[in-house]
Amino acid sequence: MTLDRAPGLVETARVLAAGEVTSRVLTERTLARVEATQNSLNAFRIVRWDAALAEADAADRDLAAGVRRPLLGVPVAVKDDMDVAGEPTAFGCCGEFPPVAEDGEAVRRLRAAGAVVVGKTNTCEFGQWPFTEGPAFGATRNPWSADHTPGGSSGGSAAAVAAGLVPAALGSDGAGSVRIPAAWTHLVGIKPQRGRISTWPRGESFQGITVNGTLARTVADAALLLDAASGNHARDPHRPPAVDVSGAVGRDPGRLRVALSLTPPFTAVPARLLPVVRARVVELAERLAALGHRVEEADPPYGQIGLTFVPRATAGIAERVGEAPFPALLDRRTRGAARLGRLLGGAPLRAARRAEAVLHRRVGAFFTSYDVVLAPTTAAPPPRIGALLELSGFATDRAMIAACPYAWPWNVLGWPAVNVPAGFTPDGLPVGAQLLGPADSEPLLVQVAAQLEAELRWYREWPAPAAGARPAAA
Repeated sequence: MTLDRAPGLVETARVLAAGEVTSRVLTERTLARVEATQNSLNAFRIVRWDAALAEADAADRDLAAGVRRPLLGVPVAVKDDMDVAGEPTAFGCCGEFPPVAEDGEAVRRLRAAGAVVVGKTNTCEFGQWPFTEGPAFGATRNPWSADHTPGGSSGGSAAAVAAGLVPAALGSDGAGSVRIPAAWTHLVGIKPQRGRISTWPRGESFQGITVNGTLARTVADAALLLDAASGNHARDPHRPPAVDVSGAVGRDPGRLRVALSLTPPFTAVPARLLPVVRARVVELAERLAALGHRVEEADPPYGQIGLTFVPRATAGIAERVGEAPFPALLDRRTRGAARLGRLLGGAPLRAARRAEAVLHRRVGAFFTSYDVVLAPTTAAPPPRIGALLELSGFATDRAMIAACPYAWPWNVLGWPAVNVPAGFTPDGLPVGAQLLGPADSEPLLVQVAAQLEAELRWYREWPAPAAGARPAAA
C-alpha cells in the first residue's frame, strides 16, 4: 500500500462532524504516516502516541454526544518551541528536558477548539536559522527533495504538512521562520499580527519579534488554524482587535493597489535576488494585474531597519541561553549570538524598541499609496542539507542574509504577512512570495492569497513519497 496523505484541515473537520470517520481512525493514520517517514523526513521531535489516541477517543465521545467545535477530533502538530503539558520543550537544543506542567496559550486554544495534538515538530536551536538541522535530532528534510532543507526554523512543521503527514501545523516566525519554510515547501504560511496568537507563557518572544503562525496547503486551512489558535492570555502585553480570517477567504478584495517590491531591505552584507526566484514573483505580479489590481514596482521606505532588528534578536537569544539547562551543549554560534545580545541588551535594545513607533509611521505612510506589498519570501531556493550547518557564526549570518533578506522587517514592525507558493525552479525546488500589509490586515491578505489560489490551484501538486518511507498501515 502506498503512503496516504492527510486531507485538508477544513475537509477533515467536515468529515468528522458529519460522522464519516472517527478521530481515532484519523489519528491512527496520522501516527502511522509519521512513523513511516521519521527515518526519511525526520519532521518530529516528539510523537505523542498514547496521549494523541486518548485525545482522539475523547473527541469521538464528544462528537457522538453532538458537541461541535471548529477542530473537534482533527489531528494537528505544533512546533517544539510551544509548551504541551506533559512534554518537554527542547526548542531544538541537546539534552534531556523536563516535561512542562501546562499548555502554552496557543496550544490551550487549539485544544479548546477540539484539536488532537499528535506531536511536536523539529526546529533548529532556538529557531535562529533558515534550516532545521542539529546534533539534537539530525536533519529534517524537504519532501520535495531529500537533499535540501525545508527551511527553518519551522522546518519540521513545514515538512510534516507538505508531505501530507498532518493537515496543518503551528510554527513561529521571528525573521521569516513560518514564511521561509512555507516558501521552500510549497505551502501557505501566515505570520499574523503580533499578539494575534499568544506566545504565552512568554508575553513577548525574542523582544517581540517572534510570533506564532500557521502552515497549511490551502489558504482556508491556514486561516482556520489561525482562527482556532488566536486569542490572548490575560497577561499578554499585545492584544490586537479580533479579526475573522476564515470569513475573509473567498471574499472579493476589490481592485487593489499592489506594490511589487523586489529590492532587498538594508542589510550589512550583500544580498541578491536570484533570477529564477525573481521570475516566479514577477509572474505572480502579472497574475494579480490580470485579476484587475493595479501593480507597480515600489519599495517600502525601510531605511536602516536592520539596526533595530539585531539588538532585539540577539537579546532574545541571550535570554534563552540564560535559561538553558545545558549551556555547554549549545551551538558555538548560539553562544556567540548570546554574547552579542548581552552587549546590546541595554541602551541599544531600548533604542531599537523605541524605533518601532517611528518605523510604523514611516512604513505605514506607504500604505496610503498602496494596499498590499508583493515581495519575494526568499532570494534563493532552499540550500542543500548541511550547507550551513558547520559554518562560523559570521559565515552563517552572511549565507542566511544572502538567501533570506526579505522576511524579517515585518517582524520588527509586528504586522501580518502571508507566504503563497510561487512555483518551482527548473530543478523542481519550491519558491514563494509574500503578501505584506499594515496592522491587522490578515483578512485583506487572505483575500488576495485566496484569489491567487483560485487561479493557480497550487494545492493540487504534491511531492513524491519520501525515499525510504515505509507504507502506512491501513
